[in-house]
Amino acid sequence: MKVLPAKFLKGEINLPGDKSITHRAIIFASLSEGKCLIENMGLGEDNKSTINVFRNLGAKISRIKSKCIIEGVGIRGLKEPSCVLDAGNSGTTIRIATGILSAQNFFSVISGDKYLVKRPMKRIIEPLSMMGAQIIGRNNNSFPPLAIIGNEKLRGINYSLKIASAQVKSSILMAGMYAEGETIVTEPAKSRDHTERLMEHLGIPIKVIDKTIKISPVDKIPSFRLVVPGDISSAAFFIVAATLLKDSFVIIKNVSLNDTRTGIIDVLTNMGANIKIANKRNECGEPVGDIVVNGVDTLKPFVIKGDIIPRVIDEIPILAVAGSFANGVSIIDNAEELRVKESDRIKSMIEGLRSSGVHVEELPAGMVIHGKRSFKYGKVKTFGDHRIAMAFYVFGICSDKGLELDDVSSVKISFPDFFKIMESLINA
Repeated sequence: MKVLPAKFLKGEINLPGDKSITHRAIIFASLSEGKCLIENMGLGEDNKSTINVFRNLGAKISRIKSKCIIEGVGIRGLKEPSCVLDAGNSGTTIRIATGILSAQNFFSVISGDKYLVKRPMKRIIEPLSMMGAQIIGRNNNSFPPLAIIGNEKLRGINYSLKIASAQVKSSILMAGMYAEGETIVTEPAKSRDHTERLMEHLGIPIKVIDKTIKISPVDKIPSFRLVVPGDISSAAFFIVAATLLKDSFVIIKNVSLNDTRTGIIDVLTNMGANIKIANKRNECGEPVGDIVVNGVDTLKPFVIKGDIIPRVIDEIPILAVAGSFANGVSIIDNAEELRVKESDRIKSMIEGLRSSGVHVEELPAGMVIHGKRSFKYGKVKTFGDHRIAMAFYVFGICSDKGLELDDVSSVKISFPDFFKIMESLINA
């Protein structure tokens, strides 16, 4: 795909439902007792993978565009699948589902695509095994496929995560719903908390004290209706593009403003971006509002490291783009988790930035970016990674030369309408 420079972005947009919240809504609805309605759900392939997994476990799920009706089977009502469960490209699907499958009275196997089978799973196998689960993975329990022999008598544990990971935390908490006694999870830094918020909203016995979460056994999950707010990780690309193109004015409606996810707004505001929040409210336990962005002439550089990393982990590729346009040197560190995402996002971003003329230095857990405003026409590899593809599309429309992307098919994993919505704003 050839990406041409744009002059500005103007308009008001609504985005698909938050991918992370959609995953969890599908899962809790499948385990509920009764009929659930999920509206404005995420439309990407990752969310479809979660639907397919739980269909194969017995949940009745019908979807028409962004609306989904799910007839739950109850927390103890899942059925043994007759096939290998396919999580596609979704790390969230495989990790959270494995926590639930560990507590069932049947055998199951779950795997994914060529990218997912390279992602680390020992981080969930270790705590789940401590609870009494029997899980066998490839390469000494390191990678999918995962074969799971369910155990209906899991034991609660007190576990400290080695890294702040919402997926690992959620996997343990899901298993904790079935375990005897209390399950306690402590994080080194606070990661996104959509699982905890939805559990609280549904009346599940969970306590959150700073970075420690406690859950007790669950007998039933009630049916519910949920309108999923827009995905801030998807909004991030529009926020950065509108910021970098100085004559832009964009309103992004009904976006999730969960403070474990809004690090992108904090970083950009500190850089000098003009971002305002309007119509802020609370829906189903999640803060929601409209994001109003005006373009600016210049941006200051940033330093991203430490406790903010879990709050921006998925937005680091697009923040690296923002840093490339900043007036100075920006630093990203302590982001080793990027090495094991859909691609090695540190290497993917560095290679793409260098191809466009950006001076960038690689760190073991990040990069140093020397900002500038004049670039060369780059030919960028996306490595089958949706966030890399969308980040460099934004780089292309904001640069003075444009660029070429080798493959953008991965964008459908999280945001099928990305290009359509972006084009509606360009020079509108």
